Amino acid sequence: MADAAAREDLVKACHVLAAAGHNDFVWGHVAVRAEHGSGVWMKPSGLGMEEIQVDDLVLVGWDGEVLAGHRRRHVEYPIHTRIMLARPDVGATVHSHVGSATSFSSLQTPLVPISHEGTYFAPEGVPTFTATSDLILTDEQGDAVAATLGQAHAAFLQGHGIVTVGADLVAAVMAALLLDRACRKQLAAMAAGGPKVWTSAEAAVVKRTHVYPRALLEQGWDYLVRTLDRASNA
Repeated sequence: MADAAAREDLVKACHVLAAAGHNDFVWGHVAVRAEHGSGVWMKPSGLGMEEIQVDDLVLVGWDGEVLAGHRRRHVEYPIHTRIMLARPDVGATVHSHVGSATSFSSLQTPLVPISHEGTYFAPEGVPTFTATSDLILTDEQGDAVAATLGQAHAAFLQGHGIVTVGADLVAAVMAALLLDRACRKQLAAMAAGGPKVWTSAEAAVVKRTHVYPRALLEQGWDYLVRTLDRASNA
């Protein structure tokens, strides 16, 4: 995707995540791989996700240098750069502090597919990074997060938040929203004494092809963008 279109989608991604409850004051960030291999376009530091406009975005090189943009980069840029270096299939990354997932990661229990949303993460599940609950500030820490993530679509950062990935912003953002919903539903089931049953990993892989094919992820994304447009025009 050309950088101009990627940057426009990055702004939409920030706004969608904010509207869905992934905003944490000015913290949390989203990134998309820049064309020509120069680095990643990122949400800048100091602004809430809902405030972001195209001119606010910063281009961050693989070594952390800001190559374009007038704002400061987030200190946790290694989450994004090191995952993308480790995973050539990943074109976009989300890191948020959404409360449901942060709470869930403290329980030391696996996320299981008790709902449609849970099947999105089969068969790998959602691994948990436990080396630190502090900020991810170095390449070495970013590499450790990438190693924990492996080939999964998401990882919990215990006591911190989540990381979700995708080939593009549609996939990475929808993964973040689905993970939030999956955690909420399992937390509710656990509070009621369960869960007692859930979809097997094998069945979840098949079910995922029915409930979350690419076309339906795009429909969900388009709906969320339309919702933002309606709100801004109200």
